[in-house]
Amino acid sequence: MPDVLTFLLQIAAIVLSARFVGILFRRLGQPQVLGEMVAGILLGPSLLGWVSPALSQTLFPLESIGYLQTLSQVGLLLFMFLVGLEFDPAYLRNQGHAALLASHASITAPFLLGSVLALFLYPQLSNANVAFREFALFVGVAMSVTAFPVLARILVERNLFKTKFGAMVIACAAVDDITAWCVLAYIVALVRSSEDSMPLYVTIGLLTLFIVLMVTICRRLLRKFAEHFERHGRLTDESMALILMLLLGCATLTEYLGVHLLFGAFLFGAVLPKNPLFVHSVVERIQSLTLVLLLPVFFAFTGLRTSIGLVQGAEMWMLCGLIILVAVAGKLGGSAIAARFAGVGWRDSIALGIFMNTRGLMELVVLNIGLDLGVLSPAVFSMMVLMALMTTFMTVPLFNLVAGDQTASEEALQPASAEA
Repeated sequence: MPDVLTFLLQIAAIVLSARFVGILFRRLGQPQVLGEMVAGILLGPSLLGWVSPALSQTLFPLESIGYLQTLSQVGLLLFMFLVGLEFDPAYLRNQGHAALLASHASITAPFLLGSVLALFLYPQLSNANVAFREFALFVGVAMSVTAFPVLARILVERNLFKTKFGAMVIACAAVDDITAWCVLAYIVALVRSSEDSMPLYVTIGLLTLFIVLMVTICRRLLRKFAEHFERHGRLTDESMALILMLLLGCATLTEYLGVHLLFGAFLFGAVLPKNPLFVHSVVERIQSLTLVLLLPVFFAFTGLRTSIGLVQGAEMWMLCGLIILVAVAGKLGGSAIAARFAGVGWRDSIALGIFMNTRGLMELVVLNIGLDLGVLSPAVFSMMVLMALMTTFMTVPLFNLVAGDQTASEEALQPASAEA
């Protein structure tokens, strides 16, 4: 068991580095969360462990990693709950076939390209203990993820959130989020079913029943939270405690079903009432602690598992470059071509593809699940982490290049409410 002083020093170092690098990236015009992700990587063997192995071993002894993992899982649980809570089905209304087609293409194209890429990666970067089917599915879903929270914050910063263009981007990202997590839930159930006694069809059947109950009966019952909030004019401690208990219950149930606790957290947040004041109050209670303390711990935990040193030699770096190329081609290219085919102008189509190519934190969540399940090797994990950083980093510069002095076309800049 690690010393308490060491654990406190770890937390202090993680928070300090995350804030410092995050603010630096924000001043460079990048999302702050990207800097926090990079800070986590720098604390691992890729930099600190390479520059000063003794300091790295002293600050992050091997026996302490399990405690950091546990704390990071709590952070992810709360974060996925917040993502689900801030997901509003209203995003999907009145977006027409353009958003629908682009969103499906932004999942299908990278998934298929990633699965094909797995044919080349599997013989060199995996082993016989991992079934090719599971490896290919995980690579495909890792290519398909979009970072909905990062994307939304960039749109807000650019005053695009309430425009037609912003509404279309949010609708596409929302569909991506739902689809990717459903696909991921199936893949996790598939992988775990080969290890557990529960057959896959039983897991899928119980999971489907759980989802149906959550979006029907439970959703109606949960409206009482909004009614209680309106009666009292605030979110009481009793309500907050009950919300947290139900959150833990849903997460525990999906983990028991062999899916993943994060799916239960996301689903519970998604079915809670969407009263703006109620949502704001819940988010306000949880967000600061999650974003400032717990998520940086997750980034550091990811960084401790990421070793860029595993990517050695020209061939390995070529494979890493191929992963990034396929990720961009599938996500950015698939979204842009589908949007253009649906009648959106070329500039707005490319801008949409650029936003959909943002992976950020959501990608790290998927990759850590893959590594925990043993489907992704440490080398593939490290390459995919680099891909997540690169695709997120390129969002702002590419959008600036495409948009020029304007943020989007005049028609796309019209308020979303003006859309028929």
